[in-house]
Amino acid sequence: MKFGTFDDARKEYVINTPQTPYPWINYLGNEQFFGLISNTAGGYSFYRDARLRRLTRYRYNNIPLDSNGRYYYIHDEGDFWTPGWMPVKRDLDFYECRHGLGYTSITGERNGISVNQLAFVPLKYNGEVHQLTVRNTSDHNKSITLFSFAEFCLWNAYDDMTNFQRNLSIGEVEVQGSVIYHKTEYRERRNHYAFYSVNRSIDGYDTDRESFVGSYRGLEAPQAVSAGKSTGSVASGWSPIGSHSIQLTLAPGEEQSLIFILGYVEVDENDKWESPGVINKKPALAMIERFKSDEDVSTALGELKAYWDSLLSKYQIQSSDDKLNRMVNIWNPYQCMVTFNMSRSASYFESGIGRGMGFRDSNQDLLGFVHQIPERARERILDIASTQFEDGSAYHQYQPLTKKGNNEVGTGFNDDPLWLILGTSAYIKETGDYSILDEDVPFDSNPDRSASLFEHLKRSFEHVINNLGPHQLPLIGRADWNDCLNLNCFSKEPGESFQTTANIEGRVAESVFIAGLFVFVGPDYVELCRHRGLNEEAAKAEEHIETMRRTTLEHGFDGDWFLRAYDHYGEKIGSKDNKEGQIFIEPQGICVMAGIGVEEGQAAKALESTEQRLETKYGIMLQQPPYSEYYLNLGEISSYPPGYKENAGIFCHNNPWIMIAETVLGHGDRAFELYAKIAPAYLEEISELHRMEPYVYAQMIAGKDAVRHGEAKNSWLTGTAAWNYVAITQAILGIQPDFDGLKVDPCIPSAWDGFEITRGFRGDTYVIKVTNPSHVSKGIKHILLDGRELSSNIIPPVLDGKRHEVHVELG
Repeated sequence: MKFGTFDDARKEYVINTPQTPYPWINYLGNEQFFGLISNTAGGYSFYRDARLRRLTRYRYNNIPLDSNGRYYYIHDEGDFWTPGWMPVKRDLDFYECRHGLGYTSITGERNGISVNQLAFVPLKYNGEVHQLTVRNTSDHNKSITLFSFAEFCLWNAYDDMTNFQRNLSIGEVEVQGSVIYHKTEYRERRNHYAFYSVNRSIDGYDTDRESFVGSYRGLEAPQAVSAGKSTGSVASGWSPIGSHSIQLTLAPGEEQSLIFILGYVEVDENDKWESPGVINKKPALAMIERFKSDEDVSTALGELKAYWDSLLSKYQIQSSDDKLNRMVNIWNPYQCMVTFNMSRSASYFESGIGRGMGFRDSNQDLLGFVHQIPERARERILDIASTQFEDGSAYHQYQPLTKKGNNEVGTGFNDDPLWLILGTSAYIKETGDYSILDEDVPFDSNPDRSASLFEHLKRSFEHVINNLGPHQLPLIGRADWNDCLNLNCFSKEPGESFQTTANIEGRVAESVFIAGLFVFVGPDYVELCRHRGLNEEAAKAEEHIETMRRTTLEHGFDGDWFLRAYDHYGEKIGSKDNKEGQIFIEPQGICVMAGIGVEEGQAAKALESTEQRLETKYGIMLQQPPYSEYYLNLGEISSYPPGYKENAGIFCHNNPWIMIAETVLGHGDRAFELYAKIAPAYLEEISELHRMEPYVYAQMIAGKDAVRHGEAKNSWLTGTAAWNYVAITQAILGIQPDFDGLKVDPCIPSAWDGFEITRGFRGDTYVIKVTNPSHVSKGIKHILLDGRELSSNIIPPVLDGKRHEVHVELG
């Protein structure tokens, strides 16, 4: 069942009912100011950090779901409603939500009044612009009162929802003209405030939540809206809000627009006040001045659309498959950019308070956006590397506001260092900018202890070598990619963190996954060494990689598939000898991607076992059989009910590793079959089961052992976005940035006749036309660059800033 449709021409997803299976959201903002907005106008806003600079409140786990946001109420002769349906939930004569790239447009109509709510964050602007267009669709005059509503958060979102003995006494606002200023804590240690404005005179306002809503009412029927009149309340402690009321009279067919701005202002410490107790409003007024008219809004929205057109133009496909086109051209790269901005911090499944930017996460996310914004990818790499320790280990997370490591989570995730090599190499392959390796980067954010980025990568590589276990496989530490496989935790205490608790100081538990990752990323490190003239270092690194490859085959293969790990007791995990959890997806993908066992035949066996034992009609499960009880030696993975999350759920993040692995063996039909199983555009028809947005990937789909097999969770912020983008654009369609140029190596379904890719690369644009007259899956018969046949499948950078034609014939 569908709840909307793709509008490819406008790059929008159009939702035609407010009652989607779960709130379907979008993200606003590209640089420092961000917002989450649902199809019913729910969500919240923040500046840079969803925990430390949150502007508006949002209540997760609320009943009803998604019942706080930026709401606009229409009071029409005693009847009142909201154009996004929530929170009033009055029946609408018409409803439509259009989620576009960085903007959302919601239209609701009732009793002859149509209201369109357009929300976006302009480029280089620290605020949300909401343009409300109100139209009289009836044949008689209409007099209505419009009420705005936003509930201010007291900045630190965690403190805001826990420290009531203080927070219910500190709320402060100012009201001047049509602008409501939220200045809680500004009188002491803060130098920032928020404001909520509208571009016309108002007839009333409220800034105290209880006065506006009523003590025993909810947002579905605020007493001010019910009465059709604001109270003029000024918040003093309790819960500050912003609400304007404006009376409108419209003739038949008449349309009026109003522009609301929810903004963030930071001022110099010495310039906080314009007079005693009165905040410096000049920066806010300058922001408001930018959006006085509809033309101002139209111009800024046009700039935003042009920005996204430019980003998406870096990789475009023309094929006969509309679903493939919309995923590759629009929605997958869009989601990759959102994960760049958010990491795993703020979604409808991540509260924004528990996690900052992930070390591993951000390096993987970089794979999906580096071609769009290489300069910001460079900055991100240096930020990530700054949280590394001198022994090569790293903080697992850091806060985006401070860019310092998150002590609450700490270190010890032993796969983390290797991802820095992968992320940095991806940047250099895309840009050819080796100078990043010479950047001086601190350890643990301490400028007094620093080294070149290349030295950081060297220590990442050596961290694995220096932390090997009894089988000479890498020690797992707190965990590897699977944060829920906690082999040194042994937790019996309810509520204790599986990830940050190590009740056994283990140097026994080993990870076959990290071994595969080491062999996978190692050649990139070797190439960087060679480029710097460090041939002896490169040769030593190659020896370590080859040793790890052999060790993995000797101690990491279980006869028909790769083992997952060895536990604290030295016992196998992911083995046919186990009662439960006999086979895991992660090592089958990463080890084959690394080429381990390809020549010897183990790789083919591993992928056959994956298909037979892990695949379902909704994707590949993480492991089988599921754990039916809690295993002290395994940790969180066995704490989930069977079929959910890491306990035999379909983890969409590592499904593309199997897709890529299949292309390593030349299985194009198989690779694309797996791609289409979890790509959201291909799941639109089963939205009532899938539940999550049909335009972006979810982290997890319930496995076959679950009560709700096929139901997704944790949409948007997941490494699934970047890895599926890599799988389809680089492994299947086969356009791969490499150190020496653009490598062309498709591995496609044999029935395909061909496709065309337009790819920006190092300042040039390459139009790559692939034909498949022999209907093969893999192999290039010849390749022409501007009519000249190339001797290899790597297109050398022309570097003239022009457009170049590439013809590729498979065979």
